[in-house]
Amino acid sequence: MTQPPSYPTPPAGGPRPTAGGFAPQPGPHPHGYAAPPQYAPPGYAPPQFYGGPPRPAAPPPTLTPGGQPLASFSDRLLAMLLDSAVFMVVGLVLAVPAAIIFLVVVAPDITVLASDGSVDEVDFVRDLLLPLIWLDLGIIAISLVLAYIYYVEMMFKTGQTFGKKMMNLRIVPLDPTRSLDRRAAAKRFLVQQLSGFLPGLSYLDGFWQLWDKPWQQCLHDKFAGTVVVKVSQ
Repeated sequence: MTQPPSYPTPPAGGPRPTAGGFAPQPGPHPHGYAAPPQYAPPGYAPPQFYGGPPRPAAPPPTLTPGGQPLASFSDRLLAMLLDSAVFMVVGLVLAVPAAIIFLVVVAPDITVLASDGSVDEVDFVRDLLLPLIWLDLGIIAISLVLAYIYYVEMMFKTGQTFGKKMMNLRIVPLDPTRSLDRRAAAKRFLVQQLSGFLPGLSYLDGFWQLWDKPWQQCLHDKFAGTVVVKVSQ
């Protein structure tokens, strides 16, 4: 009969024999009983857990020649929507007095009674169409004046409209040696207004920043020589 291999007897309290050699004698367990011996076969390495491959770092924002970070498309879009909401409220405010004028001044002339109690014939163009056209022209003229004050006078002094201020954006000249003046602000405003008269041009103007490199300018930015930057609060 083949005898099993014998191992040398370790001294009392010494290491215990294992298949790969001698393992250190485990110490006493803090709860009062002996901890089981640790066994590790030769060449074994414990598994290492990790959270996947390292994620690439976010690219740094593109900077203007003056060292300011350019605004993102989403921030500019939200700022534009906020400014549009401001003028929607302004339009509603202007519509109220226009409706009152129509009811007080124009509507009574539509039905005119003759001396015998019959209804006189109404001239549609003179009594209805022309007054409505004049009311519309008046509303458009007042809206343009308010838009000029909002997008030119207020903007060139602070570089911000209400929407841009809420999104921490500011309009600055592309040339860092210049300052934003009334002329540049008026150029931006002019291109924005004219683009609204041609179908699709206003969308082209707004989306131009998505492929414009490196300054992410819209068409009205290019015409005025400006860029939109992100500023701290």
